[in-house]
Amino acid sequence: MKVVFMGTPEFALSALKKIAKKHDVICVYTREPQIAGRGNKLTKSPVHQWSEENGILVRTPKTLRSPEAQKEYADLRADIAVVAAYGLILPQPIIEAFPKGCINIHGSLLPRWRGAAPIQRAIEAGDDKSGITIMNIVQALDAGDMLLKGEVKITKETTGEILHDQLAELGAELIVQALNQIDELQSKAEKQNESLVTYAAKIDKKESLIDFNLSAEELERKIRAFNPYPAMYFEYKGERIKILKAEICHQNGKAGMILEGEQALIIACGKEALSVQELQRAGKKKMTIKEVLNGFKFENIVLS
Repeated sequence: MKVVFMGTPEFALSALKKIAKKHDVICVYTREPQIAGRGNKLTKSPVHQWSEENGILVRTPKTLRSPEAQKEYADLRADIAVVAAYGLILPQPIIEAFPKGCINIHGSLLPRWRGAAPIQRAIEAGDDKSGITIMNIVQALDAGDMLLKGEVKITKETTGEILHDQLAELGAELIVQALNQIDELQSKAEKQNESLVTYAAKIDKKESLIDFNLSAEELERKIRAFNPYPAMYFEYKGERIKILKAEICHQNGKAGMILEGEQALIIACGKEALSVQELQRAGKKKMTIKEVLNGFKFENIVLS
């Protein structure tokens, strides 16, 4: 089939690469280059870079609401559009432009976790599984009929990064399967149960400041969910220190109290405590707590 692909980050790139092996990707839509890095240079998205390197037409409109942008899109005369973490709202004329419609790769088992951050919110909430849903796109947020699903287990070792990579690979496999069976899948598309809907709110950087009044169980999940981005942190004597891995420790004390800071780093929470396993001090690489404590000790103080 002739496919228009709409996506931006690494999560989308996995799918694009697999689709391009099986179908004719005639155009890629992605977000325009953004200023990034220490040099404040305009940087093309992963999807943009790969598409150009492979000779695929790339478009980076700021909006798809104008009649001109919609005509340019429709004139591609593709069979179907595939969307994966694109980043722009799709107006109805875009959704309806091609004969087989517009389908999306969503990083959750819908109707659970509609919205911007389904990967992180699933881990944070303590879910025992996540997955990919291939769905029809409609105007309402992630509310379209479902075509295909695949599951991934969430374990005590699962971080945001690990789940992201697992779902990116699964999404790539499922989208190719969906394209190959699109007529059959569209004919038996499943509506979402609105009574089971939950929303995955966009991550606010303010959430990454650790509140030690929460239980150790809640904080351990947040640490895994927000690793690597935006990473949970605490302030110690004016220094921002990120916790990248921690374990629940069956000790108790005043919330925020450093119970042990020489042989290990154990911090009391609202319930039980966190034993920090990996952290990253400001301006330094990530280290195990053993490496950190070789030349640094934490005083027995209360972290606010």
